[in-house]
Amino acid sequence: MKRINAPWLAAVGPQALCGALENKGFKALFVGGCVRNTLLSAPVSDLDLATDALPESVTEIAKQVGFRVVPTGVEHGTVTVLAGDEPIEVTTFRNDVSTDGRRATVAFARNIAEDAARRDFTMNALYCDARGDLIDPLNGLPDLEAGRVRFIGMPEERIAEDYLRILRFFRFTAWYADPAHGIDEEGLAACAAGVDGLARVSAERITTELLKLLAAPDPSAAVAAMAASGVLHRVIPGADAPTLARFLHFAPNSEATARLAALGGERDGLRLPRAHERGIEMHVTAASSMSSASELGYRFGSETGLDAILLRAAQTETLPPKNAGEEARKGAGQTFPIKAADLMPKFSGPELGARLKALEARWIASGFELTREELLED
Repeated sequence: MKRINAPWLAAVGPQALCGALENKGFKALFVGGCVRNTLLSAPVSDLDLATDALPESVTEIAKQVGFRVVPTGVEHGTVTVLAGDEPIEVTTFRNDVSTDGRRATVAFARNIAEDAARRDFTMNALYCDARGDLIDPLNGLPDLEAGRVRFIGMPEERIAEDYLRILRFFRFTAWYADPAHGIDEEGLAACAAGVDGLARVSAERITTELLKLLAAPDPSAAVAAMAASGVLHRVIPGADAPTLARFLHFAPNSEATARLAALGGERDGLRLPRAHERGIEMHVTAASSMSSASELGYRFGSETGLDAILLRAAQTETLPPKNAGEEARKGAGQTFPIKAADLMPKFSGPELGARLKALEARWIASGFELTREELLED
């Protein structure tokens, strides 16, 4: 039997909660991302615990050991236990009785196999107990180790239960799939066939999933598969997967706003945070200008300035200047030496603004070399 070790598993809170449930005769099994990522030696951000105890029993037992309980989704069998500093989402074993592609009507189960069967991918149906002993009811470990993202059972059925799983399929492919295997063909075909179901999914959920996908180290292959299946253009009409791939080649460590700017297309169907929208527009504006890397660094900062140069190269299918990063950093460190007060009272109103703009252009064209005195000589 495979056993895992991790700081989160050995922590006092998780151990106390599992011990309390087991002492009452219930199962307590960590499941999903915390198990998957531990096996991959990847960071763990959330703890999910599956149990055969009903939410009422979980609440009572957790409170008996001094933990606070938040009823985050009791109708679906879920409560969040604040075990010390560690929130643990505890869900009763369940199966989905019916679904409309967005929400499921659930029935509680006592069997771990039933609970595993209603999950999305084989690599997400991995469990472990408080001692770290791995439980793999659907033989998902070989898929995880091989980097294969596969739906559990029939892909069409899993997708019909929640159409967001279409985007999750591409997100998990971007993060966990081994490119040597290529994308799972059955899963890809099911996503293409079920693409119309995305209309039932809220813009907020689609946006969240898309941002997680684009945060992968290199999502270009997954995005290309999205485009081939018709999913990408359903989510972002007019999106350009090849431009994104070229941009990622130039800027592998870029942020989400730069990647969305490279992807292009119409984002009306998304619900992006305002800061993201501003960032995208800044990148688009900067890239569409004819300004040099140093000027873009001066006007937008070194990071956005460099991204804009690389985005412009990706859009025009050219190579970016080799010194673009150095020039963007140089520009970002500059401060225009002229202030409005230096030109008053000789200039005022619109004439003052025009004069400042002209002097700034001269200063930039000089490579930021002209001094205040030289600029004011005219």
